[in-house]
Amino acid sequence: MKSLVYHRVLLKLSGESLATTSGTPSACNIDVGMLRFLAQEIKQVHALGVEIAVVVGGGNIFRGETMAGNGADRITGDSIGMLATVINALAMQDFIKDSGIDARVMSAISIGGVCEDYIRAKAVKALSEKCIVVLAAGTGSPLFTTDTAASLRASEVGAALVLKATRVNGVYDKDPARHSDAKLYQQLSYDRMIIDRLGIMDSTAVVMCRDNGIPIRVFNIFSSGAFKAAVAGESIGTLIS
Repeated sequence: MKSLVYHRVLLKLSGESLATTSGTPSACNIDVGMLRFLAQEIKQVHALGVEIAVVVGGGNIFRGETMAGNGADRITGDSIGMLATVINALAMQDFIKDSGIDARVMSAISIGGVCEDYIRAKAVKALSEKCIVVLAAGTGSPLFTTDTAASLRASEVGAALVLKATRVNGVYDKDPARHSDAKLYQQLSYDRMIIDRLGIMDSTAVVMCRDNGIPIRVFNIFSSGAFKAAVAGESIGTLIS
């Protein structure tokens, strides 16, 4: 393990990373075993002294674009999707706390009595006190993805790295699930990601990281120890810089 490279990072978890894969759906399609695994991965990195913000998606529960594709209003769909991310964030917070680490959920939309509002200064203070800050409700506005929310929050709280957690080992030139000869990129430029439309993150998120000088590492969160290795500067997954 190399010496610590990044002291404050933002981990982007998709809703799908929390979804059950056992064929036996649990409450709200959240896999308790996966929550426990992710909490332990976060705990390993926290033990290094790293300050960690987490942005969660909501796709395991609801997708606004799917609703819009069936003729419903996209703005309403995205609002429901933001609420879905709050559900995931609360679940993630509970399992992080259960692992023995303090965690707080901050939401971009006001939900009094459920969690606190996102305020940048409060988030930065909590991070500096080594509290895991789980950021919910995306940007708080419709039509923006949670990837864009991750880039925005990383810029706001001063994260040195965005870690995009996926089910594959990084960015490929084509879908590795469909093409056995798919090539894994070890490193890409921001502009190459955008021009080639490689699809692992939306272009708005990539542009925001580019303009604020924040590198992105895409890696397989389901590989035990990968999060810790990425924060320590190991060459895993794909680095976009």
